[in-house]
Amino acid sequence: MHWIATVVVGVLLMVGTVVAGPAEDVRARVKQEGAGLKVLFVGNSYSFEVPKAFARVAKREGHGLEVSQVTKGGQRLSGHAADENLKQQIAEGGWDVVVLQEQSQLPSFPAGQVDAQCVPAVRQLVATIRDAGAVPVLFQTWGRRDGDRQNRGDDDFLKMNQRLAAGYARMAASVDPALYVVPVGDAWAAVMAGGNGGALYQRDGSHPSMAGVELAAATIYAALYYDKPEAGSLSQTEGVDRQRLIDAVSQAMRQQGQAAKQ
Repeated sequence: MHWIATVVVGVLLMVGTVVAGPAEDVRARVKQEGAGLKVLFVGNSYSFEVPKAFARVAKREGHGLEVSQVTKGGQRLSGHAADENLKQQIAEGGWDVVVLQEQSQLPSFPAGQVDAQCVPAVRQLVATIRDAGAVPVLFQTWGRRDGDRQNRGDDDFLKMNQRLAAGYARMAASVDPALYVVPVGDAWAAVMAGGNGGALYQRDGSHPSMAGVELAAATIYAALYYDKPEAGSLSQTEGVDRQRLIDAVSQAMRQQGQAAKQ
């Protein structure tokens, strides 16, 4: 994307918002490193395909970077925090940004459980990441299509998504005021509100379809680069119009910017 177009798109994306607080740290690093940016994703099956999609979006937008991942099915951040190999990989990898994704249900649990089951692991991983000179980021995931019926019989997507947002905000506030949360779940909610959000899920109503993967990748791109990707930079979005996904990303970022001003 031509630099003038990039500036214009960035301004349009963030009209009425500010780049404030935690966002400044990660975006300054991304800008500083340019084509040498190195990003590591740490998570579970929700993140299996997202790192590659993120790299693809960034490269189609004209950015050089290196992306890697440590993702294991069902893994919690507490499991990652206890992994000595991961600690070494973070310490020696020369990463600029490390994206942390917690298990899909835990952050939606009551505050006491989040404090006991999530916060200690996030605190440990954030310390390891910062000691290595990298910037930690939290990847706020989305509610399940029908909510967490396993734990709440009357649940639905919106209720679970709101609890997840609160859980990730709590983790960040408890660990480090400078810890940035990428609002992927908020972008998901914007698509769901439009009536075709079911296409973001695989048949299990939990894991992302390729359209969901592209939405997550586009949100992370917008959050890190402070720029809205072109719809043409997305791929495999069957069931959801590409521009609808980009509009949802913009809405999520505007909401986050407005909240930062309050």
